[in-house]
Amino acid sequence: MTRRPIGIILNGVTGRMGYRQHLVRSLLAIREQGGVPLDDGTTVWPEPVLVGRSETRLREIAERHGLADWTTDLSAALARDDVKIYFDAQVTQQREKAIRQAIDAGKHIYTEKPLAETSSGALELARAASAAGLRTGVVQDKLFLPGLRKLKRLIDGGFFGRILSVRGEFGYWVFEGDWQPAQRPSWNYRAEDGGGIVVDMFPHWQYVLEELFGEVKAVTTVIATHIPRRVDESGNSYPATADDAAYGIFELAGGIVAQLNSSWCVRVNRDELVEFQVDGTEGSAVAGLRGCKIQHRAVTPKPVWNPDLPVTEDFRSQWTEVPDNEEFDNGFKVQWEAFLRHVVAGEPFRWDFLAGARGVQMAELGLVSAREGRRVEVPELDR
Repeated sequence: MTRRPIGIILNGVTGRMGYRQHLVRSLLAIREQGGVPLDDGTTVWPEPVLVGRSETRLREIAERHGLADWTTDLSAALARDDVKIYFDAQVTQQREKAIRQAIDAGKHIYTEKPLAETSSGALELARAASAAGLRTGVVQDKLFLPGLRKLKRLIDGGFFGRILSVRGEFGYWVFEGDWQPAQRPSWNYRAEDGGGIVVDMFPHWQYVLEELFGEVKAVTTVIATHIPRRVDESGNSYPATADDAAYGIFELAGGIVAQLNSSWCVRVNRDELVEFQVDGTEGSAVAGLRGCKIQHRAVTPKPVWNPDLPVTEDFRSQWTEVPDNEEFDNGFKVQWEAFLRHVVAGEPFRWDFLAGARGVQMAELGLVSAREGRRVEVPELDR
C-alpha cells in the first residue's frame, strides 16, 4: 500500500488539548494504525511538525514520542513546501493572527474552537480561506461521542416521534486552586484573556443542537461568576472576571425548546459529566459521553405525585441501555481522519470555518442576552 505523507503543523501542542487529544490520541494513533486509507488504495501518513513557544517542552514531547520535527518559529514552518496543513490549539486570543498567517502561506487549516474572538473575525477568516481556495475545518468533537452518535441513530430511526424538548447538564467542580490545584488553566476565568464558560461551551451547544435537532432561532441566557477569586498556577490569588456558569434556553426550528446548563461550580450527581435528556411524543432518551438510555411510550410508567408517601419506584431502572452495535473510536481522531480525507481526496467535510463562525456567533449572542437581560433572535450570518 502506497503511503502519502502530509506535513501538519501542530501549533499549541504543549497545551493539554493540543498534546493529548490531537497529537497523541489522533495523529500518532493514526500512524499506529498504519495511516488513513483512501479509496485509491493509498494511505495518508501524517508527519507532525510540533510548534510552540517553549523549546524545552517541545524537545521533551518530541523525544518522548520519537519525533524530530519541532520549532518555535511558526513563520519558518509555514514556509515549508512539505507542510500542507496548519492546525491551531493555542489560546483563542492568539488564534486569529496565526490562522491569517496560515492562509497567507496557502495552507489548509484545521483548528480548535472557537475559531476567533468575534463572529465578524471568524467570518473574515472564512472568506479569506475560501478566496484562497483552501480547505478548512473546526473541531466539533461532541458530534463523534458514542452517546451522541447513539442519540443520532435514534433520531434518524424516528424513535422519538415529534421531539418536544432537550435538557442538558454539563459541568463539574473546578477547584479554586488554593487547597487543591485547579483542573483548568487560570486564563479560563479571566475575561481579558479570552476566558469564560459561554465562550467555551456555547459553540459546542450550537453545533450539537443544529446537527441533531434543528437550527437555533433564539437564545436567552443568564450567566454568573459564582467563585469571585481563584488561585493561579503560581499560587497567586486573582479576581475571576469571566463567567463560570451559564444557564441557557435555546429555541429551535420546529418548536423544540432546549435548556442547557453549563457550570464549573457544580458537583456531579449524574452518570457522566455531560448528559442530554430528549423527550418526544413516542419516547425519551438520556445520552452522555458514551452511554444512552431510552424509555418508549409503550413502557413508560405512570408515576403519581404524592409528597406524603416515600417513593417506592426505582426510576433509573425503568430505562433500557442502547447497545453499541458498532465500534466507537476517539471522536477527535475520527474527525481528523475525515479532514485528512477531505484535504487529500476531496471527500465532503461540512464542519468548515463557516460552521465555526456560527458557534462564535452563538457565544456572542448568549453574552448579549445575559448582559441586556433579554431574549435574542439569531440572525443569518452574512457570508
